[in-house]
Amino acid sequence: MRFTGSDDYVATDDLMLAVNAAITLERPLLIKGEPGTGKTVLAFEVAKALGLEMITWHVKSTTKAQHGLYEYDAVSRLRDSQLGDDKVHDIKNYIQKGKLWEAFTAGERVVLLIDEIDKADIEFPNDLLQELDRMEFFVYETGETVKADIRPIVIITSNNEKELPDAFLRRCFFHYIQFPDKDTMKEIVDVHFPEIKKDLLTAAMEAFFGLREIPGVKKKPSTSELLDWLKLLVAEDIPPESLKGKENSNAIPPLYGALLKNEQDVHMVERLVFMSRRERG
Repeated sequence: MRFTGSDDYVATDDLMLAVNAAITLERPLLIKGEPGTGKTVLAFEVAKALGLEMITWHVKSTTKAQHGLYEYDAVSRLRDSQLGDDKVHDIKNYIQKGKLWEAFTAGERVVLLIDEIDKADIEFPNDLLQELDRMEFFVYETGETVKADIRPIVIITSNNEKELPDAFLRRCFFHYIQFPDKDTMKEIVDVHFPEIKKDLLTAAMEAFFGLREIPGVKKKPSTSELLDWLKLLVAEDIPPESLKGKENSNAIPPLYGALLKNEQDVHMVERLVFMSRRERG
């Protein structure tokens, strides 16, 4: 079982090696990188390429590790007992399975995505150490042990919002997705816009990477934002001339709202444009 990329996702050789190494070692694959570099999409493409079911656990700031195992609804059981409901006698009726439980008992190998693990509390990764290492956990309310007969392929993403514990990192195979260079970016664009005009793409790429290279930009535009911008440029039939040459140096790019996401960055680009105009006289 090896991942060799897909028609819809441009994976570098290093990334494919990382995915296959994690599968061979049977360890979680921890993927880091800038937002918008395709970390989450990777898990879906791995599942599709290998023909496996996909189970997704989107982590939020309020998510606890226990939510991935199971939740016991004691309040509902108390209410049902007061109403004399017969199902109150079976505690399993009040156990809600989490995403890890689903992955462990799927009956076949699946891909389990734990998305944006760094959004949760700092203790969240530590609370999953044993479960991800041993691929089992104990259900105290029923006295049963849930164990994975077939280890899932676990892919964990992080946007580097906070540091992850060393003990957790030791149990993962790590890969950082570098921001695509211009050649790789053109391959990515070709997948999504195979018929885009060459001169428009060239001008758009120059403007895009020019924005990323501006010192002090707080939120550099990402791959996904470039794709959104290109979609708009094509839909609005924006001419390449408005993105390059003298016109480009005297104005911020058209439809810049797809690329620049906060007012500080917009003001910074506007100041650079103003200074450029002054220098040109």
